[in-house]
Amino acid sequence: MQETSTKPYFMRAIYEWCTDNGYTPYLAVKVTPGVRVPMEFVRNGEIVLNISFGATSSLKMDNEEVSFKARFGGISRDISIPVGNVIAIYASENGQGMAFELSLPEDLAEVAEDAPVSVEVTPALGLVQENAESSGADDSVEEKSQKKPERPSLKIVK
Repeated sequence: MQETSTKPYFMRAIYEWCTDNGYTPYLAVKVTPGVRVPMEFVRNGEIVLNISFGATSSLKMDNEEVSFKARFGGISRDISIPVGNVIAIYASENGQGMAFELSLPEDLAEVAEDAPVSVEVTPALGLVQENAESSGADDSVEEKSQKKPERPSLKIVK
């Protein structure tokens, strides 16, 4: 029996923490085939989405995908994101949250390798590797002194 991924549980926990503290939860997503987002807002194969209660309708975060309805330029869109495509979830106000290693199906992994991940890590945002042994130290995060206000960036250290 295959063990259930911890990633969707962490995503739901960070989302709940953001809303409980009055922060705006943002989701950074790697766009590959199977991701349904407004393509005109995709940059470098990625999109950052506001998933707050006020910005979404019918938000559902299950173990397989994140889905919701949101308005982009006044037009309602259905959004669907496989959990494996989520790069990070964080509070836009302070950058605290969690970054993840991509866990794409093999046929999509090659597509994702062509476009590099460029989510900038803030000091409170760290990379979580699935099924990796915990060393107790957070040596997978490289702190950056410069912040881009429009979107975070992440450097994956393997």
